[in-house]
Amino acid sequence: MASCELAVRVVPRASKAGIAGLRQDAVLVRIGAAPVDGAANAELVDTLASALALPRRAVSITAGATSRTKRVHIEGVTRDEALKKLGLA
Repeated sequence: MASCELAVRVVPRASKAGIAGLRQDAVLVRIGAAPVDGAANAELVDTLASALALPRRAVSITAGATSRTKRVHIEGVTRDEALKKLGLA
């Protein structure tokens, strides 16, 4: 099965959540949650899974859980497919 890793830059406490483009080869994702008790990470996973039309279990944070810059592993799509579904290709 296809899978990929993406660099993701998170902007917490954003007024409008969603995929906001690319910044230095990282997918920029705005989320409404504050970075407290894993709420921002959970919303990031939900946002990416929804945008990619994948189940939540297909998206996992592999590095940077406490940082704004994260590595995210995605099962079920290649990098090119993921970027296309996110409107970034």
